[in-house]
Amino acid sequence: MSWTWRYEGDDGSTLTVNGATGSESFPSQGDAETWIGENWRELLEAGVAQVTLFEDGRRVYGPMGLRPTD
Repeated sequence: MSWTWRYEGDDGSTLTVNGATGSESFPSQGDAETWIGENWRELLEAGVAQVTLFEDGRRVYGPMGLRPTD
């Protein structure tokens, strides 16, 4: 299985960051979620407003906003 994050703007459009429209592939959902937990700030700074998680091309959940809630 392959788990990936798709990078999105506020309107749900797919964004490209460093030449990619999504993250690297991860072997498990836990690995993907750990990675987003460690990298969301950099993605937000790069203009990514939200992400969606996919497993082998099937949407698992999202969009999930990256902006902190107050």
